[in-house]
Amino acid sequence: MILPLSLGFMGRFGRSAPLRAFDADLRALDLHPNLVPEAVKLAALRILMEKTHGREPIAARRQSAVELLAYCMLGADPFARANGSVLTGDIESRIDAALDDETGTDAKVILLALHANVIQPSVVERFRLEAESG
Repeated sequence: MILPLSLGFMGRFGRSAPLRAFDADLRALDLHPNLVPEAVKLAALRILMEKTHGREPIAARRQSAVELLAYCMLGADPFARANGSVLTGDIESRIDAALDDETGTDAKVILLALHANVIQPSVVERFRLEAESG
């Protein structure tokens, strides 16, 4: 079954389960869901759903993507204060690995943050990130 992603409409239809779970994962990492544009959340979920052929990503994959997105949006120091140095180090290692494998999910999430202009300049500078055009 292909899972629809819905935002709701005029308070009549609720948000989809994947979006509610995504928001809960953001809160758990000390990033309020309202600070993340809905388009970014939807695009991130679509990236994750590519691997599952339209089905909801398992919680661990979703949480992994949310961790990466939260790091990109908060920056290293705020993320570390909220989530600890161990998780911060893990995320930084994943970013380094994503720079070597530009086709993976992590690279796509980083590129999403970069293109959506929600990434902290300190993260861009630290990892020398740039979006190639063309």
